[in-house]
Amino acid sequence: MIKIIIQFGVSSILLLFSTAVAWYEGSAILDKPWEWIYSTPFTQLLYGGVGDSADISQLDYFVYSAKFQPTFPIIMVLSSLYLLVLIGYYILKKEKNWFAYYLFFLGGGLFLFSYFISNSPTVGGRIMFPLFLICGLASITTALIIYYQFLNRIRMKKIIN
Repeated sequence: MIKIIIQFGVSSILLLFSTAVAWYEGSAILDKPWEWIYSTPFTQLLYGGVGDSADISQLDYFVYSAKFQPTFPIIMVLSSLYLLVLIGYYILKKEKNWFAYYLFFLGGGLFLFSYFISNSPTVGGRIMFPLFLICGLASITTALIIYYQFLNRIRMKKIIN
């Protein structure tokens, strides 16, 4: 139990730190009005467009940071994924097949994210695409391994009985 608490604490601190730095780096969008049309999807979704810098949603800071300074957004993604897997493992550790389904669903979501950013011309998009693709592949592969181990245990119990 103490191992999970330490892992949860370290990854949470890493997530909070990287989020704060990415948010700060992304605030540079306020000074670049030519980028507002391309890097403010949340503002455009909520308000229909950007009139001036005060209209920009705080979430768009992360979009801008991920596109042009992707180091801390990558750390955010990795620590978030680690937390999601850790939480899923802790909640579903007694039901291995459900944990496998959880990982499969998580991997599918990561593949979907990689598809959405596959044609990105920015530095961050070119880095995030393989990151999401590899993490999705690792998640689905792990899910399949866990699931087949679960099936083999069931088969062995039937053979023994």
